[in-house]
Amino acid sequence: MQLGFEHTYAALPGAFRTEVQPAPVPAPRLLAWNDALARELGLDAERLQRQAHELFSGASLPEDAKPIAMAYAGHQFGHFVPALGDGRALLLGELRDRQGVLRDVQLKGSGRTHWSRSGDGLAAVGPMLREFLVSEAMHALGIPTTRSLAVVATGTQVLRDMPLPGAVLTRVAASHVRVGTFEYFAARGDEESLRLLLDYCVDRHYPHLKDAEDRPLAFLHEVAARQARLIAAWSGVGFIHGVMNTDNMAISGETIDYGPCAFMDHYHPATVFSSIDHRGRYSFANQATIAQWNLARLAECLVPLMQGGTEAAVERATAEISAFMTSFDAELLQVMRGKLGLTTAQDGDSQLVSALLQAMQLARADFTNTFRRLADWIEAGDEDVLAGWLPGWRARLAQEPVDMATRRAALLARNPAFIPRNHRVEAALAAASEHGDMQPFETLLALVRAPFDEHPGFEAFRLPPEDHERVLATFCGT
Repeated sequence: MQLGFEHTYAALPGAFRTEVQPAPVPAPRLLAWNDALARELGLDAERLQRQAHELFSGASLPEDAKPIAMAYAGHQFGHFVPALGDGRALLLGELRDRQGVLRDVQLKGSGRTHWSRSGDGLAAVGPMLREFLVSEAMHALGIPTTRSLAVVATGTQVLRDMPLPGAVLTRVAASHVRVGTFEYFAARGDEESLRLLLDYCVDRHYPHLKDAEDRPLAFLHEVAARQARLIAAWSGVGFIHGVMNTDNMAISGETIDYGPCAFMDHYHPATVFSSIDHRGRYSFANQATIAQWNLARLAECLVPLMQGGTEAAVERATAEISAFMTSFDAELLQVMRGKLGLTTAQDGDSQLVSALLQAMQLARADFTNTFRRLADWIEAGDEDVLAGWLPGWRARLAQEPVDMATRRAALLARNPAFIPRNHRVEAALAAASEHGDMQPFETLLALVRAPFDEHPGFEAFRLPPEDHERVLATFCGT
């Protein structure tokens, strides 16, 4: 079967990638399939699903696939690694979706590559289903994200702390170019490849910059703007990425790489879930600061390409990076205004938001449920947790000419009832991985794909965990 792949990234010089074939798969079996995404990509979803276990496991690739592993570097927890690359992933090619947008199709967990180092290049069922589940939840929440097309069990065992059933994920992305991709060529002093990469990213993601006077600087500005919007959107749903290394920051502005990610239950800005983040570098409250740090690394790569000499370029790039937090704060305040049902901007809104978060932190209030319940507290009820805050919020609402029914509907449309709560996710993944039972996964997936609906009969999925159910750490899967 041919899928209509294009190969724009594979057409770049050899330094950008290596050609490699996926590892043999003895007994592929389809576990999860994204019919809506297949149709969005303009594919024959019904026909493709029948062959997905082979086509998206590496057992028998689409005829027009040209699998490559992409080269990139990265700062991992602040430490630079000059050669990372796709150690367990293969880009099969790109497809144009129904809107004409070019999107990568990549296998993850497909075996060793040139970049695998001491790793096996494989993936286990649990982490691949986690990425499928959480990326679909993020998409339903309206947050830019890579998507998951399929998860296929391979019939092999993957050795981690213990033997685990293997799987391959098919990931769809605007592209897989990262900050670390630029770092790879900058570390080698390869300005020619840097220019080619910049031109490629502008053509693919920022075509309006083609005629910019200083394209590298304009590119940095646009990437920073998308990251400010993305991290603000994460913050609005209590999402914690877990490992915001520079190789996990996509130039497109999408959320990429769902390893030790999680959604907060009770609100605390210092919340960390990654099992390897011992110092809180990637805590909830640090995500914007880390995004700025990562963008500074991108700026360092672009400075040699900017106009006007090094000193002037550094000055302009520094100004862009310094402006990031102001942009992020403005984006976040706009997100929070929506979550509070506010339709206008007024002085004091930032303080209103801060006061709410402080009250939630002191009371260990559940992040998602507190915002969802605001729709019931517009006129009546003095929830003990927020008794001191509600009057000021109601007074602020009264300054806007919006009727209560409209306001309540707006609040319910901005504050989800269902998120992939960590204890529910872990239970679903354990059932699938340990017992071959996909029903808990399918149930949770259906709920988070419609996060703003009430789903009568599934109220228990809205509850935070009991103490014995709490998930304190998540893992990257490698």
